[in-house]
Parts: sequence; C-alpha cells; structure tokens
Amino acid sequence: MKIRVDRDALSDAVTWVSRTLPQKPQLPMLSGVRLDVAGHELTLSGFDYEVSTEVKVEVSAAEGGQLLVSGRLLAEIVRSLPGQPVEIVSEGPRTVLTCGSTRFTLATMPLDEYPALPAMPEQSGTVGSDAFAAAVGSVAVAAGRDDTLPVMTGIRVEIEGDSLTLAATDRYRLAVRQLRWQPEDPQISTVALIPARTLAEAAKALTTGAHVSLAFAAGGVGEGMVGLAGAGRRLTSRLLDGEYPKYRSLLPAESQATAQLETSTLVDAVKRVSLVASRNSPIRLSFDSEQVVLEAGGLDDAQASEAIPVTYDGEPMTIAFNPGYLLDGLGVLDSDETRMSFTTPSKPTLITGKPVGESDYRYLLMPVRLSG
Repeated sequence: MKIRVDRDALSDAVTWVSRTLPQKPQLPMLSGVRLDVAGHELTLSGFDYEVSTEVKVEVSAAEGGQLLVSGRLLAEIVRSLPGQPVEIVSEGPRTVLTCGSTRFTLATMPLDEYPALPAMPEQSGTVGSDAFAAAVGSVAVAAGRDDTLPVMTGIRVEIEGDSLTLAATDRYRLAVRQLRWQPEDPQISTVALIPARTLAEAAKALTTGAHVSLAFAAGGVGEGMVGLAGAGRRLTSRLLDGEYPKYRSLLPAESQATAQLETSTLVDAVKRVSLVASRNSPIRLSFDSEQVVLEAGGLDDAQASEAIPVTYDGEPMTIAFNPGYLLDGLGVLDSDETRMSFTTPSKPTLITGKPVGESDYRYLLMPVRLSG
C-alpha cells in the first residue's frame, strides 16, 4: 500500500472508527483499525463482534492493499500531525506514516484472522441528523451505567409508522423523546434496545450529513442488529436482550401541583446551592405561591439556600432531588421555561420544557425521601 491523503480527512475517519474500539479487547487484533485501498478510495473499519464501524476517504493511491494497525495509537498519531498531506506506505511487517518532516513507523498486525464486518441491514428509513442527535442525547442522560444490569444501559427505540420514540431509564429517572422520521414502509412497527453509549456517540458523529439512515434487522429485541449510516460513515451494533421496564405506566396521568420556572435561573440556583451538598446528598426545593427556596447541607455541615421566583399552582410542598440527576434533565431541555408537575413529595416528578401536550420530551425524576 502506498497512498497520500488529506490529514484532516484522515483524522476524522480514524477518530470515528477508533472511538468504538474496545478498551480491553478479547483478542489483540480487535484493537486494530483496518485500512483497505481500492482505486482512489480508502476504507477504514473496526469491529469487536458487537459494534462495527466503517468510513470511506478519497486518497491519491500509487498502490492498493490492506493492512491492520493499532487503532488508538493511529488516532493519537494522526491528531498530532501538522496540517499537511499524510503519506502511508506499508513495508512488510511495518507501516510508515510521513507528514512533512514527521515520520512514524508502526507495527502491522496480522490480517489473517481479522473478522469480516457484518452486512448492513436493509434501510428502514431516514431522520434528520441534528434532530436525531439531539433526541438521543436528551434521552441518553437517563440510561444506566451499571454493566451488571445490561438492559438498563440501553435506549429503547420504538417505531410506529412515522413516529420514532426513544426511552431510557436507570430506575431513578426516565427520559422519553418522540420525533418524526421518514420510514420506507409507512406501516412499519418495530422495537429495538440499543446500547446507549454506542447510539449516543454514533448519532453525534453522524451530524456531518443532513440525514441519518436507520436499518433494523428482523427479530426485534435481542436478535439481529441495528445499522446507522450517513455522510460516508456506517455503524452496526448488536441489540441488547432482556425485558425492558413498562415505562409508560410510570408517567403520571395527572398532577396535584405544577410549577413554572425560568430554566437558566433554576439551573444556576441548583448549581450554586448544591456546592455544599456532600456526595449523594439531596437538594431540597420548597414551593409556595410566590417562590421556591432551594436548600442543601445539614446542621453539622456547610449550608446554602437561595430563593427564586416561580409560578406555582397547588398546596405548598417540599421535595428533594439528587442535584446531579436534576441538572441532567434541565440541561437537555430545549426551552427557556421549565414545567414541573407533582403528585406527592414521595412520587416521581415530571419535568418538561413546555406544557404537557405540546412537548416531545419528558423527564421523570424520582425524589429523595427526606428523613422525618
């Protein structure tokens, strides 16, 4: 192999592929990025038997070929190179990268046992890339991070016709987002549970194109895989298996009290007051008709309080939340106004950006029980 390629294009491509490589691969070869040159097109790919990534880059090729090199090392090297064209030449068991006066020599990994990438499932439909990335990001904040409960680490994708619903929960909060998409089959109905980390990173990276293509393999949860593609990039991922919580039954049908606040004011107040909250300590919110008082800390610790204006309808109420979980939900609201709907101080609170019925995003947060 002997090619010459734009440094920025190569850096973007290697970063995309190496992002999903395993930190501790079961086999050394799975830490590699494969480079295939045919004509004047370079294909970079990676696969760990669960997630595969692939991207194509135009190059000036004097000689085609294939090679496998350490993905993370290659990504670090390319990012560090000056803004000049990069020349890649394979020399037996070595690969030489040259950029200006900079030269790196890398060991080439054996390709003999490297697995073939899975075929992309047939396209199911498309969705705007920016809208999809925003929707996935707003839901992913509620996904679990405990790998001993793999079902909770996923984002549930439900498709009914042109409606696409995303949901995630870690049992302490629930995020649900609904948006429109363009299905190939107007009657499509499917469900998939996709690893949240994989979906969030892919959705963010695919915003370089106008649309993202979604492809769901037949079988649904626990079978087959999902594919995402856009702007010359593609990714496939296995689907998680297991019984997902019936989250729709958790969303309250009615509320006993509501509060409307300016989002930025509430976020700033929570950040300030929670500075004195020790690890896992809650922040208390006391609502009345004129204001909400935020408090944190205890009698034997530092204390903080702040009052901010609120439009409140209901009996006075004091409720407590994990401040990090509260900020996660507020941080992804695409609205300058926050609406909080309460039933009782011991039951989950529904947080939306606009009055219920006009919003496509709902964040349900479990309160912290106050002693006494």
